[in-house]
Amino acid sequence: MPKVLVIFGTRPEAIKLFPVIRALAAIPGLTVRTCVTAQHRGLLDQVLAIADLVPDIDLDLMEPGQTLDRLTARLLVGLGDVMDVEKPDLVIVQGDTATAMTGALAAYYHKVPVAHVEAGLRSGDIYHPWPEEVNRRIVAPIAALHFAPTDTAAEALRRETIAEDTIHVTGNTVIDALHWTAARVAADPSLAAGLDAIASRFAGKRIILVTTHRRENFGDGMAAIARAIGRIAERDDVAVLFPVHPNPNVVSVMNAILGDRANVARIEPLDYPHFVRALGMADIVLTDSGGVQEEAPALGKPVLVMRETTERPEGVAAGTAKLIGTDEDRIVSDIFTLLDTRGIWPDQPRASSPPLSATARFESQRLAG
Repeated sequence: MPKVLVIFGTRPEAIKLFPVIRALAAIPGLTVRTCVTAQHRGLLDQVLAIADLVPDIDLDLMEPGQTLDRLTARLLVGLGDVMDVEKPDLVIVQGDTATAMTGALAAYYHKVPVAHVEAGLRSGDIYHPWPEEVNRRIVAPIAALHFAPTDTAAEALRRETIAEDTIHVTGNTVIDALHWTAARVAADPSLAAGLDAIASRFAGKRIILVTTHRRENFGDGMAAIARAIGRIAERDDVAVLFPVHPNPNVVSVMNAILGDRANVARIEPLDYPHFVRALGMADIVLTDSGGVQEEAPALGKPVLVMRETTERPEGVAAGTAKLIGTDEDRIVSDIFTLLDTRGIWPDQPRASSPPLSATARFESQRLAG
């Protein structure tokens, strides 16, 4: 009986892979095993709970303040040991994390084929996003199957001379996860009731949802983001909902610059049902995340991206997202422009449709014959 080993370790990986794991588990005659590295322990566990996933293997490799080189070394050794025990026929990794990169490398060292979910995303700059851009590029020549979410991603793989018959445009599994979770929250509002008090407190205000955690923004960039948030929150008609990433490089800066402000709700990281509700509450999303650039447009929310480049150019081209960097004045100006135009981009059209989910892409291909 063929055995597939699915490896992941962060919250975004779990979100984007649980629809894949559910689909694999429904295939008769296939053994599906899951291995988590717990690269992000607490944030990962939130998704495992809502998706009702219990990993078969939990390496629990997270350490406070771990460096990228130390993390990479521990991941590679730990996942190599897993390969020795599991002896899978195929390894599946997702995205651009250290877990994805080392999972692919460990599989290669054991001569196990690799399938890469969300393959082909490229910014063209090895330091933006850092180290994610290089992680993806390392996986590409190893993988035997490349599941590209968009035609743009597939074309990037072709430019790197990846064999055409290994590239499959699948749509985006994060949209499947988003819709699945939104439906659960709609059916059972208690799953996201933790935001009830904030929704009441900010009733009648325009809500800006903020997420920031990128390594390349640590330092001066994070300080500029904090100052911009403070200025935005001075408007009487605005409230800022800010689930703060637990990384000390984020928390310490926000504590020092923002302090306590009436119009800023700095809260603990949200589990996925609460985050989906927060997206629904927001008028504008301000982020340096990758996945949020895909999730917010699927709910019709304009996104300002605090980065100089993006490996997800489709949103920018379609008008659902705009790159604005981390300049304090630029952030404030673009937020105020969107607020004053009621969320309509004054200088570019809005996209006519959100990103395709994997399910929708499959159905469109089926109908096309």
